[in-house]
Amino acid sequence: MSDASAVLDDLRAESAELDLIVGGPSPAVWASATPAPRWTVAHQIAHLAWTDRAALLSVTDPEAFRAEAERAAADPGGFVDRGADEGARLAPDVLLAGWREGRDRLQEALRSAPPGGRHPWYGPPMSVASMATGRLMETWAHGQDIADALGIVREPTTRLRHVARIGVRARDYAFLVRGIEAPTEEFRVELIGPTGELTTYGPEGAGQRVTGPLYDFCLLVTQRAHRDDLAVRATGADADRWLDIAQAFAGPAGPGRPRRADR
Repeated sequence: MSDASAVLDDLRAESAELDLIVGGPSPAVWASATPAPRWTVAHQIAHLAWTDRAALLSVTDPEAFRAEAERAAADPGGFVDRGADEGARLAPDVLLAGWREGRDRLQEALRSAPPGGRHPWYGPPMSVASMATGRLMETWAHGQDIADALGIVREPTTRLRHVARIGVRARDYAFLVRGIEAPTEEFRVELIGPTGELTTYGPEGAGQRVTGPLYDFCLLVTQRAHRDDLAVRATGADADRWLDIAQAFAGPAGPGRPRRADR
């Protein structure tokens, strides 16, 4: 991942795909409720626009970003909702235009950032590739909320490998954020992509294993579906526990999603 151009290209494509979903509907659709409590379609796009602006500030003015991060740390449960609420009050065309402009500016800033740099974030500092990967993960996950709200079925793409990578790398964080000691043993993760390709992480002979479709694993680690509704399987007690608590995002442990009512 030393060359960030590939993930930046995938981030642009992921954003463009979501833009096709929200760019055409009537303004009334923007008020549709999504699976995230209290958040409408407008809230979802407003959150993406807000986070893009934060990432842009991190790259272009690190000291200003650190000041913003300190204010956010004083109210970790409220600053995200406030940003989404503020954006959701805008007219849909204004919100959409702002999201488009912000993500284009972020692309430009990340592509022109000096190689090897680290940029401050709400957690550890991030490389350009890591920041772009995080933006792609959020765009896909919040896009899933919007698709679910509108009854749209999206075809999985190979871009999901970026989401899975964050989910695997965040394994220990998922334990620690819940006050649980993280396992010391490496896990083997084997995921089958949408075109049949196999993506793997960890040693082949590991006793703790996770297997399943790449798409389902990404739904799991972004907490967009309940584990029981997915074809992700664990071998080993630690791996099994991880699938109950996995999260690819920073911040407090999320509540997850309930089981489907039709089960």
